[in-house]
Amino acid sequence: MAFVNENHLKLPGNYLFAEIGKRVNTFKSENPSADIIRLGIGDVTRPLPMACIEAMHKAVDDMSRVETFKGYPEYEGYDFLINNIIEFDYKKRGITIGTDEVFVSDGAKSDTANIQELFGTNCRIAVTDPVYPVYVDSNVMAGRTGEYVDGKWTNVTYLPCTSANGFIPELPKERVDLIYLCLPNNPTGTTLTKDQLKVWVDYAAKNKSIILFDSAYEAFITQDDVPHSIYEIEGAKEVAIEFRSFSKTAGFTGTRCAYVVIPKELKAAAADGSEIGLNRLWYRRQATKFNGVSYIVQRGAEAVYTEEGQKQVRETIAYYLTNASIIKSGLESVGITVFGGVNAPYIWMKTPKGMDSWAFFDKLLSEANIVGTPGVGFGPSGQGYFRLTAFGNRENTQAAVERFKTRLKL
Repeated sequence: MAFVNENHLKLPGNYLFAEIGKRVNTFKSENPSADIIRLGIGDVTRPLPMACIEAMHKAVDDMSRVETFKGYPEYEGYDFLINNIIEFDYKKRGITIGTDEVFVSDGAKSDTANIQELFGTNCRIAVTDPVYPVYVDSNVMAGRTGEYVDGKWTNVTYLPCTSANGFIPELPKERVDLIYLCLPNNPTGTTLTKDQLKVWVDYAAKNKSIILFDSAYEAFITQDDVPHSIYEIEGAKEVAIEFRSFSKTAGFTGTRCAYVVIPKELKAAAADGSEIGLNRLWYRRQATKFNGVSYIVQRGAEAVYTEEGQKQVRETIAYYLTNASIIKSGLESVGITVFGGVNAPYIWMKTPKGMDSWAFFDKLLSEANIVGTPGVGFGPSGQGYFRLTAFGNRENTQAAVERFKTRLKL
């Protein structure tokens, strides 16, 4: 009989959002007439920008003609998309990125999960707490995290982010190899200034650590002193990998397109003491395990950078940020303490009266028929907090706020 990878058996219970789905389905079966509003999983509701739709229609026509037909895509992505990524996302911010340092993929979730394959299982990881579960779970599967004891992994360094420290994590007290930073943050909706982020770049340079920087929500940044890319910080190209996504920016959650930037300056150590460039390792990994993003989808992503595409994306971002403002002000009006919602599409709220996160999930679902995400599902420091997303439609967002005011017994 074949043996399983027992690291998978260490994962506690269901994946967070699978557990939410299970509880919601149970509630629906017991309350079939309930009108449930979902403000839990961060899936978008606005359609793709029309510029992207038109580009994909044209790309479908390309596939019908011999002279424009495309087979397997390039492992790193098509030049027409990569060149636009570099021009709009980096060059316009004064950042120099090479065309062979950008790798187009099917999602930031995949990239942030798969990137750990480049590193030895003896590497120690540090995560902000609370944290996007994929960062930790993918390292559990790799056998890097030790044992799960009292809600924490023994070989993971946790960096608490709570209202007590303004959601600004402290530097690790011990040396770590890999540091996961998500800014603007999922789930808290908070972020760091350029000076605050420079502290992390300097730490990584001093300790020969690598920052895994998830910038999936950069398009929601509204404040001037918040960096859109870690490469805005001097020295970051020598210590950081950056992940970007078209999912929340342009609604590609169901279409799947993202990219990762791995500068050639970035290196890690081999057992013999030599330094190995991570750029070529990632290319080799992708060539082995990934067949690339389809031509049709990449043409759609390219259209994000057209004048019309940029205008349509800004309109979508503004729509979600308005939802965030509605939720934030509505909850504050009934005395709930709220964070986020300014540079990110997430509202991070304190549960009323210090209630347990999952207990509040059940209360909100049963009394107001609203689905959110328990903060403790993102890590032990998330206990006593709760996440709501601004990705719903306007009608449901307003209705949910009204239910907070009239149905929820606080």
